[in-house]
Amino acid sequence: MEHRAASLRPFIGARDFEVSRSFYQDLGFEEVVLSPGFSLFKINNLAFYLQDAYVKDWIDNTMLFLEVDDVGRYWNELLALDLPNKYEGVKLTPIRVEHWGRECFLHDPSGILWHFGQFSQTR
Repeated sequence: MEHRAASLRPFIGARDFEVSRSFYQDLGFEEVVLSPGFSLFKINNLAFYLQDAYVKDWIDNTMLFLEVDDVGRYWNELLALDLPNKYEGVKLTPIRVEHWGRECFLHDPSGILWHFGQFSQTR
């Protein structure tokens, strides 16, 4: 099978759609409203769909990994946004060093876990 994929766009839910919209805008994503309760959030060629849907088990088990070029710089930028003080339930977890590279974590207002990671040169 030969893949000629252009993008991968996961669908994520939101406990409070309006709060999540604001959160992702603050995080630097550009929103494209597709219909009421359904938006595309993108940075460059990366994107995901946010929908006004909340199923606790689904949200509690949703994780996204965003590869970044410099996790240290990204961590500092996350800290500067002060998201945990702006949004209830948002949590930041500092950088961890793993055998494959480094990563930090962010829980969004609904509980979705974002991994922001930088792979080591030897991956």
